[in-house]
Amino acid sequence: MAHLTLDTGNTGFMLLCSSLVMLMTPGLAFFYGGLVGRKNVLAIMMQSFTSMGWTTVLWWAFGFSMCFSGDLKSGTDFAGIIGNFNWAFLRGISLDTPSPANSTIPLFVFFGYQMMFAIITPALITGAFANRVRFAAYMLFLTAWLILVYFPFVHMIWGGGIMAHWGVLDFAGGIVVHNIAGIAALASVLYVGRRRVAERGPHSIPLVALGTGLLWFGWYGFNAGSEFRVDSVTAVAFINTDLAASFAAVTWLAIDWMTTKKPKFLGLLTGSVAGLATITPAAGYVSPSSAVLIGILAGIVCYYAVALKNRLRWDDALDVWGVHGVGGFLGILSCGAFASLAFNPAGTNGLFNGNPHFFLVQLGAVCISSVWAFVFTYGMLWIIDRITPVKAGEAAETEGLDQALHGEVAYIEAL
Repeated sequence: MAHLTLDTGNTGFMLLCSSLVMLMTPGLAFFYGGLVGRKNVLAIMMQSFTSMGWTTVLWWAFGFSMCFSGDLKSGTDFAGIIGNFNWAFLRGISLDTPSPANSTIPLFVFFGYQMMFAIITPALITGAFANRVRFAAYMLFLTAWLILVYFPFVHMIWGGGIMAHWGVLDFAGGIVVHNIAGIAALASVLYVGRRRVAERGPHSIPLVALGTGLLWFGWYGFNAGSEFRVDSVTAVAFINTDLAASFAAVTWLAIDWMTTKKPKFLGLLTGSVAGLATITPAAGYVSPSSAVLIGILAGIVCYYAVALKNRLRWDDALDVWGVHGVGGFLGILSCGAFASLAFNPAGTNGLFNGNPHFFLVQLGAVCISSVWAFVFTYGMLWIIDRITPVKAGEAAETEGLDQALHGEVAYIEAL
């Protein structure tokens, strides 16, 4: 491995980006917390905050090593699907160990930055089974899902595994974060079933707005930080993130306005998150003009994905599949279509720049990830259900999970 040649600018920037991505998980907790009813706020917020603690434990123990230790090229991983355990418990890592992504950044910083991604990804899924999953089952699900779905895809794409060998590009997590979380959400919805107790809708749109603001703010670290250095591509990824979010928000608002005859704040907020999710895999590989188009596409496609979900009566409580699953899928294909060497010399050209092969590689990868995430998620929920019931009882749903499962309430009058 190369020797660390410390660049304080790059290192400081990556520590800042790690902090920004960490802030996204509390942001997600507020976003989801506002969308549920008053009796279930703490239960869903706790699921996000629990990931901050437990995922960190797993990441330190073996998760980081499973993702980034060893690679397919040198034959030091397991079939290009999962890494080895050489870095378990941070064994063998010193102050002078450089990051594999950039030898001017300490490996400890890379460890921390990637850990924040691992924390938020399973937390995204929780919006799908809001108000009806027992906490013990969630803990088992969080553990199994990281090991069987998240860690393998990190290694396959970002850790020198088989998809990296195929030429798959995913700048900041279209497959690794959004697609697999969104498809896992769909599998969860279909396995767990509908809520027995209907809610009247979001109990606090201001809380959703706060969460959206924190997510949007943190997303600059999520996307721009994925360049792992400060250069022109970092700047393009930053700008593309904002452009796509803004155009998707306005597009969703416009469609919602035309459909319901009223401009809805919640539509604007949801649209922005759809744009952020969709631009993620392409942020550092496409031009700002392409980011504008990707944002518009995200607003249209994700809006109608949510509409389809409603027609099919899938109880994806907080639209995780429509926003993240579909957005991640669309983003990977958009990267395959619009990628340009002119905006990232370390990337490649996409379909519209004369490279249809790359588009097909991206399409194949995101289809594999969708099937893998669905099958493994559905299967692990079935197994967990044999160990401890996954779904909360009707009495718990009626009382609200905050009081029934945790003995706490967000608002005293909720009792």
